[in-house]
Formats: sequence, structure tokens, C-alpha cells
Amino acid sequence: MSYRNPEHLTSLLDSPSTTEQLAADFQNALRQGMHGSFSCTEGNELIPQIAKEMGFQTLVGAWLGKEPAINRTEIENLIQIANEGHADIVAVGNEVLYRKDFEEIELLDYIRQVKSALTDIPVGYVDAYYHFEKHPALTEACDVILANCYPFWEGCDIDYSLLYMKEMYRRAQKAANGKKVLITESGWPSAGTPFGSAVPSVEHAMRYFINAQEWARQEEIKLFYFSSFDEAWKIDAEGDVGAYWGIWDTHGNQKF
Repeated sequence: MSYRNPEHLTSLLDSPSTTEQLAADFQNALRQGMHGSFSCTEGNELIPQIAKEMGFQTLVGAWLGKEPAINRTEIENLIQIANEGHADIVAVGNEVLYRKDFEEIELLDYIRQVKSALTDIPVGYVDAYYHFEKHPALTEACDVILANCYPFWEGCDIDYSLLYMKEMYRRAQKAANGKKVLITESGWPSAGTPFGSAVPSVEHAMRYFINAQEWARQEEIKLFYFSSFDEAWKIDAEGDVGAYWGIWDTHGNQKF
């Protein structure tokens, strides 16, 4: 499962995370799969330790954006979490290039900083699969390729969505040149406005989830499904569809 917060925003429940709250979330989400988090501030730095204590592997990320001070704190906390033994893989940034928050050269500096501090933990960067084709220097700097694959956001009909995701993965794999590729985000919304030929619905979301899980299991591909819970705040960034990507709703009720 994938658990993501943007800069300046709080936890999935719209309030600062607490250990008790996160543990309750994990009782629902973590027992059913691996877990990734993409921020190391505003309470999210508590997630990796809790996950580790429950016996799960963790992918821990620093959320980087346009605020240098926040970026420094994210990186410092990421390094500390990893040094405490709570991270199996670390991600330096999530969709920084996609959002155009800063240039590749700055991202490479952050990656090198983390790699110099963590010599025995794989270091990667999370972004849409095609950015690893477009930025070979970035791909070379990463130990592991962390690719987001969303057929929905490319307007793909649900009937062809699994085939399209396979192609996204293969393109990232080709760019990786032998490095391991993880699908760090993929999902389908259960409600909202269609995007091209991609239509949100509970039926389509369930179908995509099952197809994606079966394929990943058969091919032994690490897949983080986005997202554990619906996130109401995402309406501002993505329109009405942004609020309905969870396996659970905002109250912790399982949809399917």
C-alpha cells in the first residue's frame, strides 16, 4: 500500500498524525501488504518505525518541493529514519520533475547527499515511468527505479488498462538498464469525472486492483497500490476524482 502526503498538508485524516492514529490505520492497511510513505515530516516520520515493529518492509521517502527549509528537514529525517533501521529502500523526492518544482541538477544533488550518508540502503527517486527515459543521468544516479504507472491519467479505457500498465513497466525496465524496477504507485479511482476514455467507478476500481495484483504476483513485481485511504484534500489538485483513490474511504471503511 502507498501512503502519500504533500508539503504543507497533514495526515490522511486532516490532522497531525499520532502514533495511536497511525497504528489504527495500519491495523486495516498494513496487514494486507507492503507499505510505502513519501514524507518524513508532519507525523509521517512515525510511520516507518510502526511498520517495522509490525514486521513489514518499508519504502520511506522524503517529500521535496519548492521550500528549501522543508526539503532540508525531510532529508535529515529520512537519513535518521534509515540509520535507525526503519527503511529498506529510501526515495529522494516524489514527482518533483513532473510538478516542475526544481531542475534535475538540484534533484541529483539531493540524491547524492542521501547516498553519501546511506551506503548500505538502496536509494531511488519516484516519478512517472517516462521520466526515467527522459533523464538518463537521474536513472544512473538511482540504485533502484521507482516508477509511477497510471493508465487512468493517460485516458486509458479500463479494458486495456492492464496491457497499458505492462507497457509502462517495460519502458521503465528498459530505461533502468538492469536495475530493479518497483511500481511505486498505481491505482484507479472509484468515483469522479472521466478522464478521456478512463471512467471512474467502484466496479472499475475493483477490476483494476484485482488485475494489477494478479499480474504483479505472477511476474514477481513489487507493486505499491495507491492508495490506502481516500484523501479528500486532493480535490483541490486533481478535481473531484482526486478524492477517491483509496481501498478504504476516509472513515476507514473498506469499499470493495
